[in-house]
Amino acid sequence: MQFIIVTGMSGAGKSTVVHILEDIGYYCIDNMPPTLITNFVTLCQNSNINLDKIAFVVDARSGEKVMRLADEITEFRNSGNHCEVVFLEASDETIIKRYKETRRKHPHAKEGALIDGIEIERRLLAEIRDKSDYIVDTTGLMTKQLREQILSMFEDRQKYKSINVHVMSFGFKRGIPLDSDLMFDVRFLPNPFYETDLKAQTGLDKPVKDFVFKWDVTKEFVKKLHDMVTFLLPQYVEEGKTQLVISIGCTGGKHRSVALAEELSAFLRQNNYYTITTHRDCGLDQKQ
Repeated sequence: MQFIIVTGMSGAGKSTVVHILEDIGYYCIDNMPPTLITNFVTLCQNSNINLDKIAFVVDARSGEKVMRLADEITEFRNSGNHCEVVFLEASDETIIKRYKETRRKHPHAKEGALIDGIEIERRLLAEIRDKSDYIVDTTGLMTKQLREQILSMFEDRQKYKSINVHVMSFGFKRGIPLDSDLMFDVRFLPNPFYETDLKAQTGLDKPVKDFVFKWDVTKEFVKKLHDMVTFLLPQYVEEGKTQLVISIGCTGGKHRSVALAEELSAFLRQNNYYTITTHRDCGLDQKQ
């Protein structure tokens, strides 16, 4: 199992980091009491719970119990478990600005000034900061920049492509899918609808697929489509996008678009992208 503990100053970006870790496959547990970490890990190891990457978030919401975190990490590591600690911090001015924008209360400033709560929290977290593997100062960082830092620490780009692709076929006569990121209109291709033997079938049936892909124009389009998505997907990953909807439309959404959506999905899976395929207008779904 891989374990990460995310801790640090309130308002420094822990929630954002949790979302990033979830995107790359970590099971994240927020506001974990430090004294329960070892017990939870033991439970996972001695049960059938299928978790191989776990991230705990421990912060000032635990009150003074957070001071036990440094000792818990030492005991955890001494028991043979590997654990990496990420400590997030930011300048006082940045934290104050963020709290004013969200209008939330600082956990250690319930009755006093915000700056007093920040100072108390820095003292409580001083020891754990010294024991952290990574210290990330989010002052002035955009979400994209923070994401890049976290991914550089924990994501193996050679084994995992951190974007989920949804390929959807649809018919223009029923409207364009509103959540489309990329849309391709394939109404220029020869239409099986006008073939008597194919009209009642869909792009999932072999005779329709054979008809759609027998034309040189289809073969050329597929080649260009492969080239485009091969170029674009790594760019979206670099930009921080984790989900992409590719819509392929024909007139009715039953023949050409379905066949091409299936072909593109197969290509993406061969290239190690997690891909969901749906056919909006012929009532058939396939997930992988």
